[in-house]
Amino acid sequence: MTRHLIVNADDFGQDPGINAGVAQAHERGIVTSASLMVRGSAVDEAAAYAAANPALSMGLHLDLGEWVFRDGAWEPAYVVVDTSDADAVAAELDRQLTAFERLLGRTPTHLDSHQHVHRDEPVRSLVLAAGRRLRVPVRQLGAVAYRGDFYGQTGKGDPYPQAITVEALEAVLRGLPDGWTELGCHPGLGVDHLSYGAEREQEVSVLCDPDVTWVLEAEAIALQSFHDVSDT
Repeated sequence: MTRHLIVNADDFGQDPGINAGVAQAHERGIVTSASLMVRGSAVDEAAAYAAANPALSMGLHLDLGEWVFRDGAWEPAYVVVDTSDADAVAAELDRQLTAFERLLGRTPTHLDSHQHVHRDEPVRSLVLAAGRRLRVPVRQLGAVAYRGDFYGQTGKGDPYPQAITVEALEAVLRGLPDGWTELGCHPGLGVDHLSYGAEREQEVSVLCDPDVTWVLEAEAIALQSFHDVSDT
């Protein structure tokens, strides 16, 4: 079997600096896909970029809130809806899908969520149902394996720069199994005001490093996007 790799940038549209990082990592690096935050302050700019660059597959990054780790506990930075309220989640998912289609003029190529809230019920079942209806993959819940280890913080938000070096990414690539894999990433430029900020510039540098492209070629890894795969 061939190893197929999708490199997906999360948080597209959240901030102008994130948009700039995603664009650079797509044009000069290995990013082939992005997930759009339709509630983001820079979503119109992101949608315009997506329209001008159709090779970049575009999914919905369902945004129900964000949590930060402080004083030994997770605290909400903001909450869109209560993730335990199935009716509220269903309504918000429909609203964000409608916004996505209005902005891009098409349905998403894949579905995922901010801070992976769709891994738990009731969000999981609702997002899976939307994926079946749209006939698109849902992150971690289908045939496309997910790798989230290219990330510069620990689970408690502490710096973990050794995970976002060229060497670390090359090790991930060399260890990919046969079949389809999505590699998550979070590129950005000039976004030190975000909780995951300075790490994003390091990601851009690594994603655009020629040595990474060389490893893909040497390992015969096919760099593709969600345009090339379906999951029902």
